[in-house]
Order: sequence, then C-alpha cells, then structure tokens
Amino acid sequence: MKQAVAKAAMEHVPSGCIIGVGTGSTANYFIDELGKIRGKIEGAVASSEATATRLKQHGIEVFELNAVDGLEVYVEGADEITANMHMIKGGGGALTREKIVAAASKKFVCVADETKLVDILGKFPLPVEVIPMARSYVSRELVKLGGLPRLRSGFVTDNGNLILDVHGLTIMNPVELEGIINQITGVVTNGLFAKRPADLLLLGTSSGVRSITAS
Repeated sequence: MKQAVAKAAMEHVPSGCIIGVGTGSTANYFIDELGKIRGKIEGAVASSEATATRLKQHGIEVFELNAVDGLEVYVEGADEITANMHMIKGGGGALTREKIVAAASKKFVCVADETKLVDILGKFPLPVEVIPMARSYVSRELVKLGGLPRLRSGFVTDNGNLILDVHGLTIMNPVELEGIINQITGVVTNGLFAKRPADLLLLGTSSGVRSITAS
C-alpha cells in the first residue's frame, strides 16, 4: 500500500521544479520513485538529514530551503490523519523541519496507508520537540494539559533537541491544541499539523489508492 501511494504521488510532481520531500517509510518509497524520473525535477528540499542522504543516493540534487523562493509541492507521510487532513507527525523525530517545509509549500500531499486514517487524533503519542534545558518544565506543562509525556530515550533531533512523546491525549480540537503547546516556553514545535493541514491525502487501501480532500 505504501508503494502504491508513492507511485500515485508522482502524478502531483510538476516538471522542472524543486519539491519538498518528507521523512519516513512511505516517504522513502516516494524517493525511490523520484529516482526513476530524477531528470524531470530540478531537485528537492529535504525535511531531514536521512531524507537528504537518500535523495543524494538517487542522484537528486538537494537544496537548502533558504536558497529557494518556495516549493510547488510537498510529499510526506503521517503517523495519524483525519478526514479533515489534520495530522500527527514526528514518529521519526523530524517534525520541526517537516513543518517548516510544509509551510513553505503551495500544495501538501500526504501519502499514507489505511491504518493511519483515524476519526480522532491521539492514539499515536504526540511528539513535542523541546530545548534540552526545558525538558522538565515542558513535561510538567504537558501534564497540566492531560498528557503523559515520556522522553524519547537516546534520541536527539537534527536540530540538537529532545523529543517528548505525549501519551494519553484525545485531541478533539487539533488546531487549538497545536497553538497551546507551541506557546509553552522551551517548545520548538509539536507534531500536530492542523494549522497547515494536508491539501490532499493519497490513501493506500487493499482495493487501491483513494484520493481524499478535506471534508
């Protein structure tokens, strides 16, 4: 299913442009497909060091976001997504760069298999990237919001920060909670992609790929 949606996403890649590319297992399938038509695009902006490495292995030029005016499309996976295109991302720890690339892109295409589509976000622990010295303080604030934060052991983000994975949330208003958590001092960002949701979901199912837009 992941490979099928990766192939379907190729239809949304314009010729001759620089595109944003996400991080994770489904995004890796997309990178592999991109490698087959690398001459069609000028290059890509990567949302993580791991993605940059994989792109380069396929002979695709990797640009810094600061070197481009914007991106036509961003193709990325999700850990959870609703029919409203609100997502939880960050299982791979690249949520901050993913959110930046999404913000700089005209179109956000999410590629996922059917297990990622949910009615309510929160079963997947919500990642929160924090400045190391603020870890304990931010954890206490997240407890006040009803979450159970756990430090992602032995992990440091590409930005040199820590990840708190917040369990036990039932996220009824993702846009509101995204803003509340981001206002906690010491938080870099959180894995709710609700203020800038996906524009299109390509969902891999046992009967083929479904195209879903926000309901």
